[in-house]
Amino acid sequence: MLHESQVTQWTDAYFNRTRQIINNNEDCEVIYAVFMRRPVVCAPRLVIDFLNHMASERNSTIDIHLMYQEGDWVGAGEPMMYLRGDFSALVDLETLVLQRLGACCVAAYNAFVMAGELPNVRFLAMDSRHCAGLEMAEMMAYGASVGSKKAQQEKNALGFLGNATDATAHFFDQPHGFGTMPHALIGYAGSTLRAAEYYAEQFPHEPMTVLVDYFGREITDALTVCRRFPQLAGDGKLSVRLDTSGGRFCEGLDTPKSYDVLDRHIPDCIQGLRDEKELQHLVGTGVSAAAAWHMRNALDNEGFQKVKIVVSSGFDIGKCKTFALAKAPIDVIGTGSFLPDKWRSTYATADIVAYNGIPKVKVGREYLIRRMPDTFKK
Repeated sequence: MLHESQVTQWTDAYFNRTRQIINNNEDCEVIYAVFMRRPVVCAPRLVIDFLNHMASERNSTIDIHLMYQEGDWVGAGEPMMYLRGDFSALVDLETLVLQRLGACCVAAYNAFVMAGELPNVRFLAMDSRHCAGLEMAEMMAYGASVGSKKAQQEKNALGFLGNATDATAHFFDQPHGFGTMPHALIGYAGSTLRAAEYYAEQFPHEPMTVLVDYFGREITDALTVCRRFPQLAGDGKLSVRLDTSGGRFCEGLDTPKSYDVLDRHIPDCIQGLRDEKELQHLVGTGVSAAAAWHMRNALDNEGFQKVKIVVSSGFDIGKCKTFALAKAPIDVIGTGSFLPDKWRSTYATADIVAYNGIPKVKVGREYLIRRMPDTFKK
């Protein structure tokens, strides 16, 4: 958590200067309205923790009135919370408050939509490698957990089972992060099978997920591992993960064969007019819906019906919708693509709406005064 002595360094200079003016003149009580310009899912916990921490550091009181609870829908422009306190205690915190709110709420929105599109699929948050530092990683994991819980409650979805790092696993009520092996281990081992053996030797009592695309032999290597570990496969504790590069097809597929796979299983999904992005996700290179069906067929034909399929690589809202359309036979999605795609869409905003109990706000934002909670009105 940021220390009081660091606030001046990390907030906007004009807030620091305003605080200096207030401290050399007369302080007053102010009320801030905090809102976003787009619809989001409310994810305010990190902001509340920060404000409570700063109030303690400054030996001050900051009253927080949430207009929406964690996980609620919030419309564009609707005030999410009102803050009341001394101007000197709040003025230089605006930048830091907004940083901790907007991105979390958009990540929560995206995670909710993705989990809702595929309610029978579990998700694993693998966002940390795409984050710009530790604070962003915390915010994104928290946002995913809020969106996941909303999807579980409203869509009866399985949602996010957890994430990849220990530090933020608590947001998902987990004691640790999840994950078995990266491509680096397979390169070190020299074969997909040997990497699986290394893992089983080191962690003999754990379920295992094996990456199968390193050598471009997704089907061959998946079946080889299944045959080597029949007990794990039969107990449903073995998974194969498709992470095929977008520069090639999954082993055994090309464009015509991909169309054929989907036509045999879900013909309706390729009969409509599709844009280029949808077609890529359905029958293109990389991890496509056709590739998932192709893997499922190969596993089932060899008697490995209980082996699970994990997919990763660019699973955002659009790709999840396309996989839902194709009824892709997948069990888990590893994703960091619930992260906000357009960062400007994460911008939160704050305006003072009252000074010493007298309503006052910039022209055009008068509606923020009208929505002020009665407990903040004198």
